[in-house]
Amino acid sequence: MNASPQSSSRRTDRPLLAIGLRLMAMVMLSTMFMLIRLAGREGVSAPEMVFWRQAMAVPLMGGWLLATGRLSLLRTKRLRSHAMRATTGTVGLVCNVTAAMLLPLPVGTTLGFTAPLFAVLITALVMREHVGPWRWTAVTLGFLGVLLITRPGQQDIPLAGLAAGLGAGVIVAIVSFQIRDLGRTEQPITCVFWFSFFGALFASVLLPFYGQAHEPYVWLLLVAVGLAGTLAQLLVTAALRFGAVATVVVMDYSALIWATVYERTVFGAMPPASIWLGAPLIIAAGLIITWREHYLARRISPTSALDEGATEEIAGDAAVPQPR
Repeated sequence: MNASPQSSSRRTDRPLLAIGLRLMAMVMLSTMFMLIRLAGREGVSAPEMVFWRQAMAVPLMGGWLLATGRLSLLRTKRLRSHAMRATTGTVGLVCNVTAAMLLPLPVGTTLGFTAPLFAVLITALVMREHVGPWRWTAVTLGFLGVLLITRPGQQDIPLAGLAAGLGAGVIVAIVSFQIRDLGRTEQPITCVFWFSFFGALFASVLLPFYGQAHEPYVWLLLVAVGLAGTLAQLLVTAALRFGAVATVVVMDYSALIWATVYERTVFGAMPPASIWLGAPLIIAAGLIITWREHYLARRISPTSALDEGATEEIAGDAAVPQPR
């Protein structure tokens, strides 16, 4: 029997290495969003930012595959599915970029943790699958945390930023279902490459309207955004080759630490006090959902952990961190 894309991507179990790689991935993602915010302050628009983020990843990944003799991994018979996933994922990336520009980094990062909550809602309300009391309790806790952070009417959080942050959570929940389908036939690097390729292609339509000349410093920021994002994707992929999803996914919440550090050291501000009330509830909700999904998957099939790993591995950074 031929090895599936999922099983071929996992070669050995080294949990400490996997955790270290996932932590590094969160550092790179947090760095990317910090750079996005800096570039936004220099006048770079969200559509332009998305284009350069995606466009720079294409030659980086293509060159790496060519140098390692693995260019054949880009062959696919599912270009239409990749294009549909890229359409949804690019919208999610626009939401993430907008949130990074408009919100304090810790707030935007924490709102990104709501993806598992929306995944549960989609599972119950759209797919009509059974959702038990554990996950409903987690959803309630999570959205209570959102209310504590935003405190409607009492806190100066831009409405557009709040909508973008929560929109990113909705999009990554939708993308997770698309990725689960792609992961049944496609290699992780194949999905990440075509996501970046089609994402850059779609964003290029808006480039004539939003693109503009920049100072060398700003171009360096845009290059750094592309490098940080691509490296984060590769680190996420590597982490899941050495450890199971249940082992590494908890490390995603370390992004809140780096976001807070960058907010204080780079932007000279501290996150609103309300985040320390709401963030623990959102994180607890995500952990409950992750544990419950892993528990149910193990009951259904002993190979489900590999399926979960493939889903996480090819997710990209359209909506990250993304524990389910």
